[in-house]
Amino acid sequence: MLKVDINRLVRNIHKLAKGLGDVRIMGFCGTHEYVISYYGIRSLMPENVELIAGPGCPVCVVPAAYIDECIKLALDGIRVFTYGDMYRVPGTEMSLSRAKAEGADVKIVYSFLDAIRLAKDGKESVFFGVGFETTQPSVASRLVHKDVPRNLKIISAYRLTPPIMRYILDEVRDIAIDGIIAPGHVSTIIGSNAWKFLAEDYGLPVVVAGFEPEDVLIAIFEILRQIKFNDVKLFNEYSRVVRSEGNIKAWRYVGKVFDVVSAGWRGIGIVKESGLELKNSYAEYDARLEYGLDFKGGRDVAPGCRCADIILGRAKPTECPLFMRVCNPSSPKGPCMVSSEGTCAIWARYGNLNKIRVKTKDFKT
Repeated sequence: MLKVDINRLVRNIHKLAKGLGDVRIMGFCGTHEYVISYYGIRSLMPENVELIAGPGCPVCVVPAAYIDECIKLALDGIRVFTYGDMYRVPGTEMSLSRAKAEGADVKIVYSFLDAIRLAKDGKESVFFGVGFETTQPSVASRLVHKDVPRNLKIISAYRLTPPIMRYILDEVRDIAIDGIIAPGHVSTIIGSNAWKFLAEDYGLPVVVAGFEPEDVLIAIFEILRQIKFNDVKLFNEYSRVVRSEGNIKAWRYVGKVFDVVSAGWRGIGIVKESGLELKNSYAEYDARLEYGLDFKGGRDVAPGCRCADIILGRAKPTECPLFMRVCNPSSPKGPCMVSSEGTCAIWARYGNLNKIRVKTKDFKT
């Protein structure tokens, strides 16, 4: 547990923010958005500092076509293993949860190891591989060590995080970002140095942060300090967990098993070098080749849904016409309302505290 004087830290944030103009800080990670919303951190910010959510929900960015193909397999009697937060994400017509209710063979697992254990019964099975860099080594290492039964195939919907951040900065011209809180969990694998490009290529303050509310506040303070004193750089606030080089062994496993490819992000389109596909040497485990799967097409965004804009930081959930009207946690219309890391789901559960602000005078300087 960090020992931080929260009141003093917030006062210093207010001091630094004076005279800076409007500052928009993107928290890449869905868990950071949870911390910001759950602990009411927006309510502590100066009026000119805005915290915006980023694309860090791995379930939210999986194109609908992947879900559609999994549903077809499961309805044909091939067992599909999936994570719980992927289970209710809508595809074009339905979710895996709905498909299971209609007789599809879908099984929720907590890890790839669970899928391996269950697949030892010999039944034809597919593991729906979803996630950012944190989850990829668990699959890669088992394949390298030849622990995966031949009857278990893999759909790789894995995505890489630095490329989507580069995409946002290069291609999404109508978003102003002044600083970035980089994901802590991902950085344990790829290392804090993976985010240096944000400071070196784009001149943006970037802080790799942990997941206590104190971590997030320190990250905000450091970003404002860098802006105030024109001291732009990468700062690893989460050094108690994250090393500059990351987990070299884990990342080597990923490199042995997967090729980096351009890949689709739900509602956004193709992002260069942002996905992973199994190498030819592991083709026998590739469900895409085994079953001739086509991950093109599908309806990523329901009419009126603004999930893609929310993922990119263009819009808040409250700016979506479906939010908490026809789209809510019990009846999600878009992927951002399903996962615990989805911005809409977080705002629906913990409220939009953006308007509940502690007045600056409460933190006298």
